Amino acid sequence: MTADRDYTEDTLFNGRIRCLQHRTGYRFSVDAVLLGNFISPKPGDRILDLGCGSGIVSLILAYRWPSVNITGLEIQPGMSKLANKNVALNNWQERIEIVHGDLREIRGIIEPGSFDWVVSNPPYRKSGTGRVNPGGEQALARHEQAADLASVIKATNWAVRKRGRSVFIYPASRGAAVIAELKNAGLEPKKMLPIFSYPGSVANLLIIEAVKQGGEELTLLPPFYVYGERDGEYSPEMSEYYSP
Repeated sequence: MTADRDYTEDTLFNGRIRCLQHRTGYRFSVDAVLLGNFISPKPGDRILDLGCGSGIVSLILAYRWPSVNITGLEIQPGMSKLANKNVALNNWQERIEIVHGDLREIRGIIEPGSFDWVVSNPPYRKSGTGRVNPGGEQALARHEQAADLASVIKATNWAVRKRGRSVFIYPASRGAAVIAELKNAGLEPKKMLPIFSYPGSVANLLIIEAVKQGGEELTLLPPFYVYGERDGEYSPEMSEYYSP
């Protein structure tokens, strides 16, 4: 369905979530669906979505967990405006707050230790790598131009409470760097989910869950396959992530 000349309107969970996206800007991918379905908060938990973009992860969390409250922080004014549109489109204004701000300046935006969970689908690529418009939404969303890994984890450490949890999705090739940065910040990795495109491929993504000031104990979860085979059909597990 077309929203207008500047947006498209997409849906998840058989239309139960509606999401506007900029037609020519950054558009969410399967990463957001994986991240939004991974966590398991308790009733009343407060969740911070760092770099929330169009708000898609926040929307998935609000749908999956009706008793949680979510704040999305987004540096790009156009994307934060779009996220607010999506919150209103789904009538979740009382449960999701979108804040326009720079996570590198989080001390002036968020109270310390005020969230039970922090989730982030941060920029993956180092600045200056790959081919992308350096001034566009895609550049800021995918490249470390406005927020590198260290600044994302520093902001997470500020926002999450003691024993609170943080969850990141990141390329498997940079997994060692993520774990090192987490441990340096006092965020102890607890769970790691390797994500494969299909059986027989190498892992291309990792979801890593950490606990602030937690003890040293890491569980490597069974592999998750996005596709059952090379034919493009989702695996049963991935299909479940898209189920209402």
